[in-house]
Amino acid sequence: MALWNKLRESTQTMQAQLMAKKNELKSGAFRDASMAMCALVAAADGSVDPAERQRTASLIATNEVLQNFPAHDLQHRFDDYLGKLTTDFAFGKVGLLQTIGKVGKKPAEARAVIQIGIIIGGADGHFDDTEKAVVREACHAVGLNPAEFEL
Repeated sequence: MALWNKLRESTQTMQAQLMAKKNELKSGAFRDASMAMCALVAAADGSVDPAERQRTASLIATNEVLQNFPAHDLQHRFDDYLGKLTTDFAFGKVGLLQTIGKVGKKPAEARAVIQIGIIIGGADGHFDDTEKAVVREACHAVGLNPAEFEL
């Protein structure tokens, strides 16, 4: 239970940090990188079951920072990125990491994308090793040290 409490507190802190920067997080690159991150975390184990897809889509729709963008646009991008991962996971992952890497020149956006990945990964109460691994790879794509996020 202590691990779950720590994860919950960590994601609540990250969500608060995201909210503090909400007005800075309005670029198209941030939108695309966020949806790529959500898709990567949802498909971290190489597949996406319908329940996981629905849970992630629901989190996207209710995340206050992501409400800077039209919900239908986010859903379309998320579905498109998931499609790339389900068609060819390895190739799709490379493309999504490139999309995520585009925010690397803006530290606030880069950190926010990583935080969104952690929030999505921990939403079910268990941030598993495959989810942590894709978030670590995303850290490298944006030039951040995974240790900054305890990864």
